[in-house]
Amino acid sequence: MRYFLDFEKPIAELESKIDELRKMSESEDLNIAEEVARLTEKADRQLRATYAKLSAWQKTQVARHPERPKANDYIRALISDWTPLAGDRAFAEDAAILSGLGRFKGRSVMVLGTEKGVDTESRVAHNFGMAKPEGYRKARRLMEMAGRFKLPVITFVDTSGAFPGVEAEARGQAEAIARSIEACLDAPVPVVAVIVGEGGSGGAIALASGDAVLMMEHAVYSVISPEGCAAILWKDATQAPVAAEALKLTADDLKRLKLIDMVVPEPLGGAHRDPQAAMAAVSEAVEAALTPLLGLEPAVLRARRWEKFLAMGRDAAG
Repeated sequence: MRYFLDFEKPIAELESKIDELRKMSESEDLNIAEEVARLTEKADRQLRATYAKLSAWQKTQVARHPERPKANDYIRALISDWTPLAGDRAFAEDAAILSGLGRFKGRSVMVLGTEKGVDTESRVAHNFGMAKPEGYRKARRLMEMAGRFKLPVITFVDTSGAFPGVEAEARGQAEAIARSIEACLDAPVPVVAVIVGEGGSGGAIALASGDAVLMMEHAVYSVISPEGCAAILWKDATQAPVAAEALKLTADDLKRLKLIDMVVPEPLGGAHRDPQAAMAAVSEAVEAALTPLLGLEPAVLRARRWEKFLAMGRDAAG
């Protein structure tokens, strides 16, 4: 059964009615095709109208939808000959960040992705997509490996942020994130990042400081979650919808501010309604972003990448 968000209740009611009528027609041999068609058209109109005017807070909810495709789904769909690589060679393996070698459109690539998990067991196993220092050190190690073997890097970002626990701070969380960002910026190979769900704080930037930063239409990308922002500014997490608007965290906002490079369209109703179509759109967008970068020299890639991110600060100051 499909999971509906709070603002989708009118759509849920219509689709539930459609399902009931279809079951009745099957069991009682009733001819109610016209009624089903009428309700289906009405549900489609309602869906289009709802998703045409989503607020920033509603987009945040869509980005967190439990049925939304995760990093592992994109890797399975887009990457062939997948060979996982693990460990930071210093402390441990971090399952919050998936990593490995594979082929994208026949080309060998290094792939990294923050994985939230799809059910209770897998969410716990992947620590809800919140990486610890060893995860970011693994990411740095593999980005450096990609540079040595001249492999483009593709990352899929979906995390509420880096793990905030005491043990992570004790092991150098901030330094590990900074080094991962540095590895992105210094990579002598193309780096294409895709924000597929949540892009939370430094935990997201650590894998998203690329030549091309793509963002799904209903993804969000921000320095802090709306709830965290509301708790700090108003001491009240229920002010999250207000904070979401102020944070300018939607794909349209960030494209307008020149903080991302491309918005990847999603199927009507979000990626969770048609995962295959969503992943096909991401595949096309990654190919379009990666292809022009492949012929550039390492020095040019680095210079362009550094200039791109430094310009963001200058533009904001101006």
